[in-house]
Amino acid sequence: MDIVTFSFSAATPPLSVIAAVKLAGFSPSIDASLPSDSAPTFIFSNGLKLRGPLVLLRYIARTANFYGQNAFETSQIDELLEYAPVLSSGPAFETGCKYIDDYLEKRTFLVGYSLSIADLAIWAGLAGTGKRWESLRKSKKYPNLSRWYNSIVTEYGTALNEVTTTYIGKKGLGEPSATKPKDHPVVTDKWKNVNGDVSEKIKLGGKPSAEIDLPDAEIGKVRLRFAPEPSGYIHIGHSKAAFLNKYFTERYQGHLILRFDDTNPAKESKEFEESIAKDIDTLGIKFDTITYTSDYFPELMEMAEKLISQGKAYVDDTPKLQLRQERMNGIESKCRNNSVDENLKLWKEMIAGSERGLQCVVRGKLDMQDPNKCLRDPVYYRCNTLPHHRTGSKYKVYPTYDFACPYVDAKEGITHALRASEYRDRGAQYSRIRDDMGVREVLIYEFSRLNMVYTLLSKRNLLWFVQTGKVDGWDDPRVPTVQGIVRRGLKIEALIQFITEQGASKNLNLMEWDKLWTINKKIIDPVCPRHTAVIAERRVLLTLTDGPEKSFVRIIPRHKKFEAAGNKATTYTKRIWIDYADAGSISAGEEVTLMDWGNAIIKEVEKDQDGNVTGLSGVLHLEGSVKTTKLKLTWLPDSDELVSLTLAEFDHLITKKKVEKKEDIIDVVNPCTKKEILAYGDSNMRNLQRGEILQLERKGYFRCDVPFVRPSKPIVLFLIPDGRQQTSSK
Repeated sequence: MDIVTFSFSAATPPLSVIAAVKLAGFSPSIDASLPSDSAPTFIFSNGLKLRGPLVLLRYIARTANFYGQNAFETSQIDELLEYAPVLSSGPAFETGCKYIDDYLEKRTFLVGYSLSIADLAIWAGLAGTGKRWESLRKSKKYPNLSRWYNSIVTEYGTALNEVTTTYIGKKGLGEPSATKPKDHPVVTDKWKNVNGDVSEKIKLGGKPSAEIDLPDAEIGKVRLRFAPEPSGYIHIGHSKAAFLNKYFTERYQGHLILRFDDTNPAKESKEFEESIAKDIDTLGIKFDTITYTSDYFPELMEMAEKLISQGKAYVDDTPKLQLRQERMNGIESKCRNNSVDENLKLWKEMIAGSERGLQCVVRGKLDMQDPNKCLRDPVYYRCNTLPHHRTGSKYKVYPTYDFACPYVDAKEGITHALRASEYRDRGAQYSRIRDDMGVREVLIYEFSRLNMVYTLLSKRNLLWFVQTGKVDGWDDPRVPTVQGIVRRGLKIEALIQFITEQGASKNLNLMEWDKLWTINKKIIDPVCPRHTAVIAERRVLLTLTDGPEKSFVRIIPRHKKFEAAGNKATTYTKRIWIDYADAGSISAGEEVTLMDWGNAIIKEVEKDQDGNVTGLSGVLHLEGSVKTTKLKLTWLPDSDELVSLTLAEFDHLITKKKVEKKEDIIDVVNPCTKKEILAYGDSNMRNLQRGEILQLERKGYFRCDVPFVRPSKPIVLFLIPDGRQQTSSK
């Protein structure tokens, strides 16, 4: 039985299968005209078909001896085949490179001592990224992976280069690393670049490229900063800025600074500073230097005094509300034309924190008639007598972010300052203040803020939820802080992929949570262990009359397709518990499947006077086919070994997709955002660790928040959304 035709989409060529076909010596006719969402297909001489890249790859492997020498090697190959897609997941690419580099430390081939489809799958994942892998290969960042790759393309280069030439570019990507690679489009996909213009980028699979350019950037000369204010925890919106800074630093081999913008003692604290450091570590971001705006307070005060002396700034004692109204209406302050001497005198009062000084602020003398209201004499300095968490009571005046940022950026040699596009109007202000100060130029690079539906990202609003007790703290799973969403079960890899897929577009978008949780599911599902739970309320006992008189235990995998998840002990007894909802859907005489056991036939259904099922009895029918049953039931043995569980499900904090600026959040607060259900779980769950993610079969994915301590204290599990679950807000 020969392969007559090999069909696939030119938009998503299965490189590993194409290479395997060539190396195995097969020569089917090639049909690359399938739609982009079609699975690659083998059509055989007898008319039969096989579909799917892994199915085809395994068929070739079994035919051409590319599948290991024994069952263990075959399983190792399968494990690597499941891992290989990480190389096409954009932000997780280098994580995959690092893992495989470590794996190859003492290996010539990925499995055994000869070429296998595992080698071809990893080769395809690397070659398919084009310049991205070639750049890493030349950099020698992953020496074992580069050694392996060079060895593969040297030995099998004729076939592999033919694949890359045809389906990636006119020049193969498998030559020695000294060869300069070129990207030649075969399949193009239009996407918006950082300036909103349409450009052509190549990405295997027809998805937008994750590569983003930083204007006027030079390798080795880029200096960036991530500058959070220590007045709250980092939330999902901040994480986009953090990841983009990290991305550009790595891409241009630059220097990344974490700068705490600690200029407001009324809102900031050591607690928030420490939480931000923890959040950044959670995000996997490493900084070269940590600095504080407060370290520059003396210099900033000197700069403010210099600008006052030059007539580029003045001291204003206009009441706060009036000052705001005058700025809105373009009305000059009565203090704007005060003499330099008068301004300096009031500046000294401000420094001293005197009663007179407390009435004043320093304002830049820019342009009160400018249509851009950010240029209408912004405030540079204001008084605050509260102690600062780093400098104590040394200062009574503090710079605004708008004043401090241009100066500190210049002093620290920042080349590019990343800023959310919602602050676009402040770009002109930044440039004007920088010019008045006479400091070096810093390029402003804008990106769109990450906004999520049913989500408030304002620190002021989040603080209200914390202070009013509507959530249990900044790390509550309902709060969109990094600690909150991680505690709910989000993997950082999913967040990185979600953000990178958006690129650095300036277009403001309101993103759906479902998309993020769908990405998360794809990451956790292949590896998280499976366990069983039964809802405690009205659970029903099923008696198997021919069941084991004495209970027995079997050791089975916690995940049937992921050996590394380990094993679990399952107890089989004559009496088992099932969910009431399942019991209510069973009819007498019906055959059902007991998961991880086999089939059973229900003989009797016991009900109370209201028609509620109170008990079931049946007999085992283990020779029955699971394909013929409608109900596949999860169950637990009637045993003292079961553990108590609290299953918690969360909803959005607000009931409206987007809250307008003038709306009061009290009007859109969701009154019910947490639901807890009591359940029982299998005894293996005693070993769960805090933070461990698992799947309760037929109930969803969960994260362990409170592990087993003692029988009287339930294990607490948080339900992880999977992108399909509906909440009451929707």
